[in-house]
Amino acid sequence: MNHLLNRKARPRKILTAPLPDPVTKNIEAILSMHNQEVQDLAAHQRAIEAIAKFFGQPAFLYVLIAGFTIWIASSLFSQFLPFTFPLFHWSEHGLDAAALLISTGVLIEQSREENFAEQRTQLMLQLNLLSEQKIAKIIAILEELRADLPNVRDRYDPEAVIMQEAADPIAVLNALQETLQRELAPEEKSDEKEKSERSPVENAIP
Repeated sequence: MNHLLNRKARPRKILTAPLPDPVTKNIEAILSMHNQEVQDLAAHQRAIEAIAKFFGQPAFLYVLIAGFTIWIASSLFSQFLPFTFPLFHWSEHGLDAAALLISTGVLIEQSREENFAEQRTQLMLQLNLLSEQKIAKIIAILEELRADLPNVRDRYDPEAVIMQEAADPIAVLNALQETLQRELAPEEKSDEKEKSERSPVENAIP
């Protein structure tokens, strides 16, 4: 009986086959994009995000509960302490403590849901990249069949030649960033030029 209970208590291991080479390359491309984004962040931005991430962890809730427990216990036994400690008044601090604990619990739940949503987004991105690669492979096979079949007229199709090659996600991301920078730069220059042409009185008016 105990043997059966132990077998039921053990978590099931999901057996997965080795990932194909295109999937592995896509994962490496996504990781490189994330690493590039993290490296571009300033040091103070990383520190702020690390602190905000800690606030959404269960460990922060445990620290709050331990702190409030010590505070309440020290208020109850303040006469036995060798030092003075601020008293915990339920009428003044009870509602604030409850609000802080509830908001922290909600933040932890939101952080978990955001992590799960991020995983779904990464999975959808991986599937889209894999679908694009499969489509490119199918087009390449069709082009080879058109060249080999005698009853099909062979002609040069520049669009098919381009679509045979799967897009590199890193190259697409870099091209998108460069395009956005080029499009936003003239707008910023035009705004600065308009501000410089305005009179000092007009510049003082928002």
